[in-house]
Amino acid sequence: MPYDASAPIFSCSDISLDLGGREVLRDIGFDLRSGEVLGIIGPNGAGKTSLLEILSGRYVPKSGRISFRGADISKLPLFARARLGIGRTYQTPIVPDDLTVGETLKAARQAFKPWLTRFDAEYGANLVRFTVPYDKPTSSLKTFERRKLLLSCLLMRRPQVLLMDEPAAGLINAEIDEIDQILRILSKEMNVAVLIVEHRIELLESIADRVIVMDAGEVIAQGELAEIINSPAVRAAYFEAH
Repeated sequence: MPYDASAPIFSCSDISLDLGGREVLRDIGFDLRSGEVLGIIGPNGAGKTSLLEILSGRYVPKSGRISFRGADISKLPLFARARLGIGRTYQTPIVPDDLTVGETLKAARQAFKPWLTRFDAEYGANLVRFTVPYDKPTSSLKTFERRKLLLSCLLMRRPQVLLMDEPAAGLINAEIDEIDQILRILSKEMNVAVLIVEHRIELLESIADRVIVMDAGEVIAQGELAEIINSPAVRAAYFEAH
């Protein structure tokens, strides 16, 4: 059956996960449409990163279903999901310290076929305003430059979905403003569906179309951030927990 472009491009339902004999996630579900930014907030230990690990294919859930463009991808491994067009970023931007920027971009271009050209790498770098010289060692990059390098590697493959784990972590206010602008370009101009786990409420206030609030492995609220942020359940779980 052909994919209906008006339908959600990415979704999950009834996602549950046990780790070490402890229930980490219980009955998580959502839909994500092209061009939409969906934020996920919640206290530490709520299960946010574990959910991203399942969605990207690194963890196998106890139960549940994950769909991309109408197809069930629940059993696909991480690399297969990446090749379909599902990108993932991590809270800690780890880069290959023994390579230069140019060598890292080349490795990303040739990670799998069809191999991409240097112009494709420049496309990704331009999208995130990454202007570091190609002969610079990645070990000397600052946090924001590392984030931009890794995003450049992802974007040269033109992903349709981005799963982002705290992209504003470790950044100063001016850099967060730039992340805001980059995500606006990706979602609203490039039509990429973005799922973002983030503690910086001010960033989500600016860019998120909807927000899911998690606590103790469950969804306790969802909707527009301005509407749910002052609900008693959200304040008790998130703000009072901090």
